[in-house]
Amino acid sequence: MAFAVIITFGFTTVFTSCSKENRVEPSKHEYTGVPLVIFDTDLGSSTDDLFALEMLHRYAQEGRCQLLGVVVNRMGEAYAAVADVMNTYFGHPDIPIGLVRQGILDPQVWIDYRELPTYTDEDGDLMFSRTISDYSTLPDGYKLYRQLLSAQRDHSVSICSVGFVTALAALLHSEGDEYSPLSGVELVRQKVKCIYMMGGVFGLSVEPDFNFSQGIIFALDFFRLWPSEVDIVFSPQEVGENIEYVPEQVIDDISWTDVHPIKQVYLRCNCHTGQMMWDPMTIIQAVEGDDLFTLSERGTVTLTPDAETIFTSSASGNCRYQLSGTAEWNAAMLEKIRRYNKMI
Repeated sequence: MAFAVIITFGFTTVFTSCSKENRVEPSKHEYTGVPLVIFDTDLGSSTDDLFALEMLHRYAQEGRCQLLGVVVNRMGEAYAAVADVMNTYFGHPDIPIGLVRQGILDPQVWIDYRELPTYTDEDGDLMFSRTISDYSTLPDGYKLYRQLLSAQRDHSVSICSVGFVTALAALLHSEGDEYSPLSGVELVRQKVKCIYMMGGVFGLSVEPDFNFSQGIIFALDFFRLWPSEVDIVFSPQEVGENIEYVPEQVIDDISWTDVHPIKQVYLRCNCHTGQMMWDPMTIIQAVEGDDLFTLSERGTVTLTPDAETIFTSSASGNCRYQLSGTAEWNAAMLEKIRRYNKMI
């Protein structure tokens, strides 16, 4: 399937099968409670996904957010098992997990830690507990989205998307079901407050975005269908790449135990890459707010078939992106991440 057009995000007419009578007008009362977060992640490659998920669990323990669910957008039950290990280890075993069964075939893997759930100790016993016994029973990611979103107040949910948009594209294509009569587009329009996305290349550089290019068909669908009333904040690669958490620091920060999933990944896998803190930037902004970041002006973003993200300034646009910080800001962001690894 080929695309020969450029699709502009924010100005595309959205066609859904939802009748006009079934449409629910957005609430005029903005949700201002504790952030409600769905984490959409390509676990199983770079380790920044692990740090991001750890931070969400730590924030939840502090009462600073509620983690509604984890959607694993990298195909394979082994990656869902990694999410299960993390949820169980950090004391939230009941956090629901969704997975992608029709997604991107063989995307690039930088650090393969899918064996984390099978790690054993010196006695041959499994090092980490899991909660789910049969991952084939897990819902598709888009169905979990529908279930979670339909149960929340209007304009209350923040989505942190730090990988592929496979599940999100399927959500936007979805029709009414047992959870809601609304189409996926209408459900997002009604329930989502903002989506924070690790991705995009802005400024003077025009080049393909890695996450979008890995599954360009899904990405084009996402940009075509995402409702223009719902904000997107992009966290471009250049923001997180200046925040380096080197392996020696990781292992030293978790010196208080050997039974820690991230520490074991660093001890057993070749972690010479993946220590740039791209993904946690979405988490920090979703939970702690905009004031910690310098953001672009508002505008719209066009995704080309070559996975280039073109930003056009517009006061009525729903898109913004994070700007790179100073050395002092980068150091402060790293300390936020390190603090949670030092916690017992």
